[in-house]
Amino acid sequence: MPPHEVVIGVDSSTQSTKAAFVDRATGRLLAVGRAAHVVTGEGGARESDPEVWWRALCEAVAAGLKESGAEARHVVGIAVAGQQHGLVVLGADGAPLRPALLWNDTRSAPQAAALTEALGGAEAWTARTGSVPVASMTASKWQWLRENEPETAAATAAVRLPHDFLTERLCGRAVTDPGDASGTCWYSTATGAYDPELLALLGLDATLLPEVAPSGAARAGGLTEEAAAALGLPAGIAVAAGTGDNMGAAVGLGLGGAGLLDHPVLSLGTSGTVFSASRTRPASPALAGFAGADGTYLPLACTLNCTLAVDKVAALLGLDRADAEPGGETVLLPYLDGERTPDLPAAAGLLTGLRHDTTARQLLGAAYEGAVVTVLRALDALLRACGLDPEDPEVAARPLRLIGGGAQGHVWVETVRRLSGRPVILPAAGELVALGAAALAASAATGEDPVALASGWETGEERQLPAVERDFATWERVGSVLERAAGPLLGGAAR
Repeated sequence: MPPHEVVIGVDSSTQSTKAAFVDRATGRLLAVGRAAHVVTGEGGARESDPEVWWRALCEAVAAGLKESGAEARHVVGIAVAGQQHGLVVLGADGAPLRPALLWNDTRSAPQAAALTEALGGAEAWTARTGSVPVASMTASKWQWLRENEPETAAATAAVRLPHDFLTERLCGRAVTDPGDASGTCWYSTATGAYDPELLALLGLDATLLPEVAPSGAARAGGLTEEAAAALGLPAGIAVAAGTGDNMGAAVGLGLGGAGLLDHPVLSLGTSGTVFSASRTRPASPALAGFAGADGTYLPLACTLNCTLAVDKVAALLGLDRADAEPGGETVLLPYLDGERTPDLPAAAGLLTGLRHDTTARQLLGAAYEGAVVTVLRALDALLRACGLDPEDPEVAARPLRLIGGGAQGHVWVETVRRLSGRPVILPAAGELVALGAAALAASAATGEDPVALASGWETGEERQLPAVERDFATWERVGSVLERAAGPLLGGAAR
């Protein structure tokens, strides 16, 4: 028998849309519909047509509805968690004027540097927005558009983030949330509103921007008749304001004011990401000081080189990724794409400590160690920015939640355990971004706290691995090489 009430959480990512159909009462995942996106661009350009996102959302919802066995009348709410930072510009008719500039479009790096300087440096930006403009941030992309396509910028009648664009299609209302807005660099996490001085610096009229809802769970409106017809769902069901993908994942993990605070999460993907929900507003140039979807803060640090970089080393050595052994005296910093944290954009990979008896398996293990030490150092910086001492025994004993593709790999998990000395939790729930969006949808429909809802849902039995003795020798060896090589060999100071 199908469930009585169903909510839909939409994860609109760079490459695809996933629509998770979730039992509102229990959190049981009934089905996930999927549809692919198209990303275009050469060199530093990365763009997508926002209309593709909308069509993919419709396809994913249709597929999920069919697979779930639920009837459309069972659906009571929907919410979108989308890829952060993308720039969507709409004309007077509400249609996109050009393809969206995505978060990983790097053409705006010069504009990011100029904006940072124009306000007086990185500290001035973090004091206001919690973050420093880099190429990924929306403000940098808007500035690029103004300089390179002034006619398009002049014709812009509305500026949206990817999730804003989709939410507006669902409910007919221009609305965003503090979490996704905090990734623009024109929203102030200090005041909880758009910053007039920053908007003036960017030549951006506030009337072009969506209203900021109190939270990602706020009811933005009801599903319009037009959207209901496109999705095959009942008109009028709750549409939540929604949020960014990182904020959605945090809700899905139960991070927030009604759940876990100051408990770290490490995501092992193409990039390595660490984040935590906190009531302390961070202001560190080393972090993205985001807001959360529920009124807390979500400080985040990202390293560029993680699973993909280690897989490349494995391929060069002719090994499987599981063939690694501890690196011994060898240190390998796998900074194949430059590095973001620490800020070493010109860096390349660095190998040192090679001996006659060094094996290929040890070289691969050293690549794992270099990637893990880098992301764990970023975690320490994040904890300090939240007023916590990483060396405090109570803080150091807090379990580390491990997610992302790397969390499925034994070597990744064991390397993190060995170098962190922390207990590790492997959450059972998959599709965390979509699950978090579903909790926002349920909250919009019922008024309950989304983090409390997600924390209470039955999403499976998580694996808990106890702490092992920390490998301080490897930690110090890798850290020492990073500190000494940062300037002369890696192109900057490690921080």
